[in-house]
Amino acid sequence: MAHVAQIKIPATYMRGGTSKGVFFSLTDLPESAQVPGAARDALLLRVIGSPDPYDKQIDGMGGATSSTSKTVILAKSTRADHDVDYLFGQVSIDKPFVDWSGNCGNLSAAVGSFAISAGLVDPARLPHNGVAVVRIWQANIGKTIIAHVPITDGAVQETGDFELDGVTFPAAEVQLEFMDPAAEEEGGGGSMFPTGNLVDDLEVPGVGTFKATLINAGIPTIFINAQDLGYTGTELQGAINSDPKALAMFETVRAYGALRMGLIQHLDEAAQRQHTPKVAFVAKPADYVASSGKAIKAGDVDLLVRALSMGKLHHAMMGTAAVAIGTAAAISGTLVNLAAGGVERNAVRFGHPSGTLRVGAEATQVNGEWVVKKAIMSRSARVLMEGFVRVPGDAF
Repeated sequence: MAHVAQIKIPATYMRGGTSKGVFFSLTDLPESAQVPGAARDALLLRVIGSPDPYDKQIDGMGGATSSTSKTVILAKSTRADHDVDYLFGQVSIDKPFVDWSGNCGNLSAAVGSFAISAGLVDPARLPHNGVAVVRIWQANIGKTIIAHVPITDGAVQETGDFELDGVTFPAAEVQLEFMDPAAEEEGGGGSMFPTGNLVDDLEVPGVGTFKATLINAGIPTIFINAQDLGYTGTELQGAINSDPKALAMFETVRAYGALRMGLIQHLDEAAQRQHTPKVAFVAKPADYVASSGKAIKAGDVDLLVRALSMGKLHHAMMGTAAVAIGTAAAISGTLVNLAAGGVERNAVRFGHPSGTLRVGAEATQVNGEWVVKKAIMSRSARVLMEGFVRVPGDAF
């Protein structure tokens, strides 16, 4: 019996923030996968090792968590004033689909350094020593991200002393600016608050009715008070992810929130849109011990936030959700702002399961609509492996 040989595709395995993913240059992909469609999705599923009924992704590059089941495709930008076009695919672990509905804020930290190393940025724009400013077009959501990438002796600097909770080892700091982070293409006609309210009563049949802030900034996110769900905001992954009833409840809340935000038209569409929206619960500051064993004091943070991604509590915080947190914290009257003390602010430090994170954002009202020009935070990134990824030739 004849067997199809494997093919090899140039690829780089990178950590960005608290996520990991497989990065490709668009022109390195097989021709059929250079355009959106079934072939591209099938290829990326096989690269990552999905769908896997064992939930392990043993036969692929995925790490069996939402943070490590990710793919990125980059190309020289066709847009003026941008260096690189960045497309992110969140690969489902146990189902045969790739979700293209949102960005990965964590992997955004690795885009600039990959683009430089892959020759996608004009060398004339790169300092021999200093900081390279890489303008990224985030193609999933149609937004600009500006990455400030350190350069030493003409090469991307990856090592350093910047520490990021949720990442074991220090690395070089990469500052990210998410420009005009409020969604335009999503539901609500482009409004940051698709319902027109800072706080809504979200009715979830069979679960309850909750106060909720529904916001489109960074990524569509549903914020609910922790105590209304029976939580304190100090929970770690095990408390949620080991509880099937809790996970089912959060997925139901997410589906009804997506419907209320206009992201889907029917509830059953939520199953094919796992990456967005996110669900997060917030609480006032309290002492807790992070997953690393580090003691977090109430005085160290402005509020506590726990967020779910792809149906599970995230081990730290999604970068895009951090943008949503910073944006909502800057707007008086949101649940996030109220949990942080209800005062005006242009930056917030929040506690998450792995530690703390600071994100800055400034909000203003223009013609009665809330506007945020940019959100800023620091991450780090590092190449873990580069070369080729192999897949069976008939996999796509």
